[in-house]
Amino acid sequence: MSYELILFSIFFAFALLEASQSKLLRIATEKPTDKWVELISGIFLLTITQPTVLIASRNLTAWIAPEVTGIFSDIPIVAGLALLLIFDDMMQYWWHRASHTFPWLYGLHRAHHNADYMSIRIVYRNNILYYAFMPSLWFSGALIQMGLDHIYPGYIIVKLLVIYGAHSSTCWDKRLYRVSWLSPVMWIVERTISTPATHFAHHGKYASDPATNYKGNFGNLLFFWDVLFGTAKITRSYPEAYGVENLAPMSARAQLLWPILRDKTTPYSEQTKENDAAPHSAPAE
Repeated sequence: MSYELILFSIFFAFALLEASQSKLLRIATEKPTDKWVELISGIFLLTITQPTVLIASRNLTAWIAPEVTGIFSDIPIVAGLALLLIFDDMMQYWWHRASHTFPWLYGLHRAHHNADYMSIRIVYRNNILYYAFMPSLWFSGALIQMGLDHIYPGYIIVKLLVIYGAHSSTCWDKRLYRVSWLSPVMWIVERTISTPATHFAHHGKYASDPATNYKGNFGNLLFFWDVLFGTAKITRSYPEAYGVENLAPMSARAQLLWPILRDKTTPYSEQTKENDAAPHSAPAE
């Protein structure tokens, strides 16, 4: 079984869980265009952007430095995983953090936060160009060319399992928090990987909500990067609402293809200005 099929099965399992709880197709806070943004961005990423970037990165690596092809083929699995965690997962942490720091990058990422809900549906919801420029994808392609092709499938399955779980409205950690004797275990878990509680905080709508940490909790697989770099907030609670406070309207086409397609009625400079005026734009603490 290919790892792509495994990933689809995991995604579908989370979707079924949400559907069984009526939290997948009938979300009270969703807007009419949300499904289209999620569908188009997800299909484009999985069928065009991601494979294209990985292939281009491999070919570029082979062309620039042909001598490095396969040099990591025989290194220990632990060493290979360490390289992927640093050059893929940690780099994605910094890319994500930069996307909440620089307005021109936020334009490529804000579609992800335009959703006023948490769901498996929003995992791949981003501007189409967001993933094309993501450094971690380019580094991953290079590492695959350098011999980590036998480690990458297992790594990406675990990574996306965590990411799917951190976005899904099923909140797998909520029940575990209720078990008192598991508290020490969860203390380690929530400081190691992204959980619904820690990642939902990043999607919290109101800065005044104690469970919100919009300018932090950037981790994807490892939440440890937030702990290490000072952007972590752990409350074991969930925000009262999701989205972004004071966010100016943005059409589906602008969410998907800004700056190629812009809203004539609300220029991005005005949208940025409104968002910068929101409490969410305060520097991370």
